[in-house]
Amino acid sequence: MHDIETIVIGAGVAGLAIGRALAMSGREVMVLERHDLIGSETSSRNSEVIHAGIYYPAGSLKARLCVAGKQALYAYCQERGVSFANTGKLIVASAPDQLGKLKGIQDQAAGNGVTDLEFLDRSQTLAMEPELDVAGALWSPSTGIVDSHGFMLALEGDLTTHGGQVVLNTDVAGLAACPEGGYRVHLAGQGDQGAASVTCRELVISAGHGAPGLAGQIGGTNPPTAYLAKGSYFKLEGKAPFSRLIYPVPEPGGLGIHLTLDLQNQAKFGPDVEWVKTADLTVDPARGEKFYAAIRAYWPGLKDGALVPDYAGLRPKIVPEGAVAADFRIDGPEDHGRAGLVALYGIESPGLTAALAIGDHVRGLLGKAL
Repeated sequence: MHDIETIVIGAGVAGLAIGRALAMSGREVMVLERHDLIGSETSSRNSEVIHAGIYYPAGSLKARLCVAGKQALYAYCQERGVSFANTGKLIVASAPDQLGKLKGIQDQAAGNGVTDLEFLDRSQTLAMEPELDVAGALWSPSTGIVDSHGFMLALEGDLTTHGGQVVLNTDVAGLAACPEGGYRVHLAGQGDQGAASVTCRELVISAGHGAPGLAGQIGGTNPPTAYLAKGSYFKLEGKAPFSRLIYPVPEPGGLGIHLTLDLQNQAKFGPDVEWVKTADLTVDPARGEKFYAAIRAYWPGLKDGALVPDYAGLRPKIVPEGAVAADFRIDGPEDHGRAGLVALYGIESPGLTAALAIGDHVRGLLGKAL
């Protein structure tokens, strides 16, 4: 017998969606979170964009789970009253020699089942957003934005309604496979209580940057090496002259310094890509100089001094700088041979969009509840 049927490590958006899906399947679920707030790492430090599923290789987990997750997320927000806006986005070619790249992006999207992209010439693009100065664009009508914290609160609510629980301020110090089956989760000691442990039949490691290190404590899991790519954001002072999201042609490691809007129509730019060794989340104001140059490639009207340092996030990469972008890696029992264990690695963008589909995928890997 185990103390609890299923433990999920990490109460980010993916961990909460997984916990919700497993609780709704009839499992007894406990989600452990080391911080005092859900979603306080990667899940709260992103662009809050509902991605269409455009850029990812056909057949990849990113492509499949993003497209399925997008549809599920829009429906979920409607049903649960989570704030969102179907803004749409323009992927812009700042010069004529980038128009061919837009055609490649359109073909890639079609391979993923995203067939609603529309090619716009310069005049059509400027008719939608007159402040732009570009050669053309792709219009993605199914892109949007979401209140990520509201979404995570709704997931937590569903989880608890179905008998699960989120336990905050609970740091996992170690993991081990039990000889009789299942897993032992060692918890960091608090005060004079000393270290405690809890056993479970099923274990899901959804710990973002920390997932490879935790999974490596269980023999045979073969986790990837963890890398960090920092992304800084700058917000625009004053009102933005745009009503849609504006993205440049993608760059290695990310989607370029793009303009996104929040639900109050406040504009922010970013993230950029900075490969780092440590989790430093301060925004260097000097990085703003590169932001001005990148943004003025498509919005020359950006005024000097209009950008203010905002916040930074860390992408949990599983390949180093210069390597081809990795797919989501979600290892289940068929991958490592351990019953009841799922480990998630490299859940960066579009993890927020794909969260509900990720939850369903993990539930499928674990099979039916006992």
